Parts: sequence; C-alpha cells; structure tokens
Amino acid sequence: MLNDEEALAVLLGLVAGQRAGLTTAAGLAGEAAAAKIRRVLPERLGRRLDAVLGALSFTAPAAEPTAAETSILLTIADAVSHHRPVSIRYTAATGRHSERTLHPYGLVAHSARWYLTGADPAIGQDRTFRLDRIVSARTLPGSFQPPTGLDPAQRVLTGLASAPYRHEVTLLIQGTAEQIHTRLPASVAIVTESEGWSWVELRAERLDWLPAVLASLDLPFAIERPPELRDLVARLADRLTQSARRQPPQV
Repeated sequence: MLNDEEALAVLLGLVAGQRAGLTTAAGLAGEAAAAKIRRVLPERLGRRLDAVLGALSFTAPAAEPTAAETSILLTIADAVSHHRPVSIRYTAATGRHSERTLHPYGLVAHSARWYLTGADPAIGQDRTFRLDRIVSARTLPGSFQPPTGLDPAQRVLTGLASAPYRHEVTLLIQGTAEQIHTRLPASVAIVTESEGWSWVELRAERLDWLPAVLASLDLPFAIERPPELRDLVARLADRLTQSARRQPPQV
C-alpha cells in the first residue's frame, strides 16, 4: 500500500514522535507499529529504510516523555472536536485530588508534555491541565461554543508563563515581541508591545539566570520589579567589566 517515500514518511514520523516525547501510556505502541510496517515491506525497500534509520543522528537528546492514557487522550480529543463538556478527575503537582467539569478547547504538545486547555464554567476562568495528571475523563451531555479566534497553543503558553512562582518580574525592554522571545520564550514571558518599548512580565523561582539572558538580548531595558534583580544585573556588569580589562595570563 505504501511507496518508498510514503513508507519512509511513516517510519520517520514514528521515530520523531518518540524522540519528542509524544507517546501515550502504551509507550511501546509506536515501536510495535514500526515493526509491523517493517515486516510487511518488500525486502529491497526494508533494507533501504533500515539504512536511513541506521544512519540518522539527532543533535538534541531524546525527550523524557510524560505519557498520557490513550483512553483519556481519545475521549478528550473527541470532546474537543464536537464541543462537548467533559468531567475530569485531576491530581495536581501538590498531590491534591479534584473533580471538575471543563469545556475543552484543545490539546497542545509542548516540551515533551501533553496539555489540555479549556474553560472551567464553575469559576468562569480558563485553565490548563497536564494530561498525564488526569486520572479519568468522561464526556457529558450538552455542548458549548468555544471563543472566536481561539488559539489553544497560545493559551497554554500564556498559562505557563503566568503560573505562580517565588518572584514576579516586570520589565520594559526596547524591542519587539519577536526579538524578546528569542531569549525569553512565550512559555516564560508575557510580552505586550507599545510604541517601541515592550512590557514584559514573567515569574521565576530564581533570579540568578535572568541578568545573563537580559544581557544576551542586547536591547535597552528598565527593571520595574523586583529590586533585587537590579543588584544581580549590576554585579554581572561589574564581572564583565573586570573580565574585559583583565590581561591574559602568561603561559
């Protein structure tokens, strides 16, 4: 049923999905599917595909997957497609268990994890959930109308960027959102452009990594909060100045 190019596309897709961590709890299903395809291929084509896969290397390490249950993934995907509410049982990172009704907007794959984004009608807010932490899901009667112009991926990134952490950071950076996101991705920082300057908001458990990132942007910036970030930036500037003036040792 498959010509050379189609067979190669299928097998490469399975390999890429496993490398990206996009697996379900039946983690060996991709390997089993690839083996079945390989067994029914003509010997000539099988040898050629084996040569490609054997010669293939990756520059990035394989992602550590957080597998989702296949039945939960399929149930939620069907509810998203038909705009049906779902009832989910969820275990938070703290171990707290809850059950809630959700209007699911979409499934999003990000950094080797599956996410579900949707509206929680009980609190009137959008929420984001890790799919591997959903214990069970069942479709409920009725339907809902998703918002116009919905972008589930952007909602997940915004939710991750606004998650509660120890420090709340706000900056003004003279640059565009595209420039800023090269060093502070959308999953880390919320950027709002305004007349040449951009308002940047992010949350972080630690601040020590941020001065070097701001320096690498090579754009004028001003720190609104927290004050301790100013001290960290000043210390980095002092160390860079000392290094720039230091003469190399005689060897």
